[in-house]
Amino acid sequence: MSEIRPNEVYTTEEAQIILKVSNSTMKRLLKQGLIRANKIGKQYRILGHELLRLLSPVVDEKATSLYQKVKLKTIEKTRNW
Repeated sequence: MSEIRPNEVYTTEEAQIILKVSNSTMKRLLKQGLIRANKIGKQYRILGHELLRLLSPVVDEKATSLYQKVKLKTIEKTRNW
């Protein structure tokens, strides 16, 4: 299995394979709001960030905090441009 990329967009079928769940379980996760997704037409699209959040909240929190630190440093350095 390949790595889950936070900014990658996955279909429900791809997410099912990654999570190793059935179609009915995927529908239940979406319906209950455990996985946030965007509906495009009649199909759902799921960000990799959501899959990471579901699989490992600790890793997701670390990645998010690191991203925020880099973002703040970038803003500080480019403020005077």
